[in-house]
Amino acid sequence: MTTAIYIVKDGDYTISTDKSRLDINVIHGFLANESYWAQNIPVSVVEKTLAGSLCFGLYHRDRQIGFARLITDMASFAYLADVFVIPDYRGKGLSKLLMRAILEHPELQTLRRWMLATTDAHGLYRQFGFTELPNPEKFMQLHHPNVYTK
Repeated sequence: MTTAIYIVKDGDYTISTDKSRLDINVIHGFLANESYWAQNIPVSVVEKTLAGSLCFGLYHRDRQIGFARLITDMASFAYLADVFVIPDYRGKGLSKLLMRAILEHPELQTLRRWMLATTDAHGLYRQFGFTELPNPEKFMQLHHPNVYTK
């Protein structure tokens, strides 16, 4: 997946798709220890997910404070995953800034379907047009929730 680096600035905050700026310690630390969806994920798996995704780092000055990634073909489909803002920076509208930057990315404007799964952020995603599946019976999954704890 080759794509130009995309940057959005808002005051002291920057969102960038430049993978060389990503702080693997911040990303792995949050996912493995603070997220409900990727507890105990090995750093090697996080590194693979970064390599195969379009990644959006959220930075305060030069410090990474948030993250999101898209698993996408860059043409018609994307799955939004691993979205977070570290606790010290929550309540400042940064998740909305991150979502706007992702949805406005110029190379993603032909996507026909965006998907995501969330337990607790429905209100955020609804603000950006996400809705529950109208026909969930059409969708299927193969899920291994304890794969990192074996």
